[in-house]
Amino acid sequence: CIFRWGFPGIKRRVFLRLLMRDIQSIRIQVKEGLYPRRILYMEIRGQGIIPLTHTDDKFFTPREIEQKAAELAYFLGVPIEVF
Repeated sequence: CIFRWGFPGIKRRVFLRLLMRDIQSIRIQVKEGLYPRRILYMEIRGQGIIPLTHTDDKFFTPREIEQKAAELAYFLGVPIEVF
């Protein structure tokens, strides 16, 4: 079960129930330049890609995002993909 806060409003709480075997991979999206972006995603079979970090979060260094992805992928037993 995954819980996260969504957009402000009545239905702000987002609960996702999924099977561990449906998690295919942990993805890291890295865009460098004037406005760098490092986003961590979870790829779910049949549901697509779910962002795990804020899409506008610029506070993670490459080392921090890689460490978070490695810990999560190790716990879930899935590969890491970088794009």
